[in-house]
Amino acid sequence: MSDAPKKPWEWSEPEWRHIVGRARAGRSLAPKSWPGGARCAVSLSFDADHETIPLRDSDESPMRISQGQYGARQGVPRIRALLARHGVKASFFYPAVSALLHPDEVRAVVDEGHEIGIHSWIHEANTQLPPGVERELTFRAADTLEKIGGRRPVGIRTASWDFSVDTMSIIQELGLLYDSSLMSDDDAYELEVQGKPTGIVELPPEWIRDDAVYFNMLRFSGLRPYTPPSAVEEIFRAEFDGAYAEGGLFLLTMHPHVIGHRSRIALLDRLVAYMKGQPGVWFGTHEEVARWCAGQAGMTPKV
Repeated sequence: MSDAPKKPWEWSEPEWRHIVGRARAGRSLAPKSWPGGARCAVSLSFDADHETIPLRDSDESPMRISQGQYGARQGVPRIRALLARHGVKASFFYPAVSALLHPDEVRAVVDEGHEIGIHSWIHEANTQLPPGVERELTFRAADTLEKIGGRRPVGIRTASWDFSVDTMSIIQELGLLYDSSLMSDDDAYELEVQGKPTGIVELPPEWIRDDAVYFNMLRFSGLRPYTPPSAVEEIFRAEFDGAYAEGGLFLLTMHPHVIGHRSRIALLDRLVAYMKGQPGVWFGTHEEVARWCAGQAGMTPKV
């Protein structure tokens, strides 16, 4: 008898239902209104990967590492200045190694009122890790960010949104308020495991609302930036307009080493000004959005 894994068409109904049910969208947590009676919520986030992308890939190239360092030297200062100028708070997700390389940056971000969230240890791909390693790295990352930032994170975004079959149980064990890695909706929802509600808020991202997919480049491949900043601004604005029309959530994911360049930070500046110019727009960190949505739904978060 063969021990080879079953092909998908060989799975029984209980098997494929179990696979689908590991981390699934439950009830919608889209609130009827936002703080202060606002019509729409905007939550800006920055994945401060810095040098961890090449390090994750065992790439010791000083050139590649320098691209990540740009995010710390130029990207984050420009982002912090922009946020301060507009009076907006944001969420910054740090791989722990990025935080260890740039602890003063993390502390400055915290001092300015922004949120720090978990974003792996060294931007590892969870689905490629040996059993048990993801849990150890995630707990270690949470401890590291708490030590540097002075407060234990309440939210997580898996690196590259690589959510493994073990990630949900780790989030539950950590007792987190929210995750921001899964893409079942435009608005917040409660995560379920095998049909049972978890009390954990999902703040769904999406590749279309991510700067990296439009601007990334790999020197020795065919991957080149193919979208001008003006077109990315148009896409982001259209996504916001849709959220505004529906009274929903506009969540945007960016990276300091990507959006932080001169020609790109300008599009974010214009976008924030445009969104602030619309009546009834509330800007909140991911934690603030998650707490508001949970509270409006009658949920009592553990943290």
